[in-house]
Amino acid sequence: MPPAVKRRFEMTSSGLIRTHFPKLNLINTGKVRDLYEAGPYLLIVATDRISAFDVVMQEPIPEKGKILTQMSIFWFKKMEHLIGHHLVSTDPADYPAECLPYREDLEGRSMLVKKAKALPVECIVRGYLSGSGWKDYCVDRTISGIRLPEGLKESSRLPEPIFTPTTKAPEGQHDTAISRQEVEDILGSEITGKIIEKSMIIYKEAAEIADRAGIIIADTKFEFGLLGDEVILIDELLTPDSSRFWPKDDYEEGRPQRSFDKQFLRDYLLSLSWNQKPPAPYLPPDIIEKTKEKYEEALRRLTQ
Repeated sequence: MPPAVKRRFEMTSSGLIRTHFPKLNLINTGKVRDLYEAGPYLLIVATDRISAFDVVMQEPIPEKGKILTQMSIFWFKKMEHLIGHHLVSTDPADYPAECLPYREDLEGRSMLVKKAKALPVECIVRGYLSGSGWKDYCVDRTISGIRLPEGLKESSRLPEPIFTPTTKAPEGQHDTAISRQEVEDILGSEITGKIIEKSMIIYKEAAEIADRAGIIIADTKFEFGLLGDEVILIDELLTPDSSRFWPKDDYEEGRPQRSFDKQFLRDYLLSLSWNQKPPAPYLPPDIIEKTKEKYEEALRRLTQ
């Protein structure tokens, strides 16, 4: 590999850990994505990093960043009749001139996006009872202040999808579940109403599309931003990082489900004596490979 390429990417034998583009201004390094300024736009580069319990693992998942990017592109296009989004282009040939030296590196794992003001709330929609939602239900039959019927089981389908927002915690800290009233205190009632309405509409349409592909979207997370006065979708959309994807033909309530997302990784980590704080434990090669296969299967099923 030529020295110039080595300076642009920090790679391991199993994937991309972080980017380094000296001609671009790095704004933020998130759990998975590196964010750069690119002229009047922003450049999002999806690495192969993976996080669980808000902790970034030490080992990447090969090609994960490309899978996430392809999945987001698929869903942004599917949903653009319902709501605007920040995506401008995924073709490096369209990017500002300062990006051209890195064109090959950006291919397949980057998005040129509009500069929107991110709203400081993560918008989670749940159609099924799983994960932290199931744990909360077991305590007092509520999730984010929403009372649910008695008698539901783990993985039960909810009578109607529910909106269960959280805060956006700094890296290394855990997001906190909040109520609709708390969202209104942060964003105001008008914007809160808009993001709830859009979240529910997008989830329902995505669930129908996924159902035809043999996948249940148990829950997912949306992020919104303001472009002027317009509420638009930002970040990623309906990926295995932000969603629970279950195979429809194996679904059975009352138990955990097989999945095409990072729940497999979470389950492995829960089997260890780890306090869910940095540093993350070592991931064996078979766990890395099986996680990659699940992401690939989600992409294949949804986009074939």
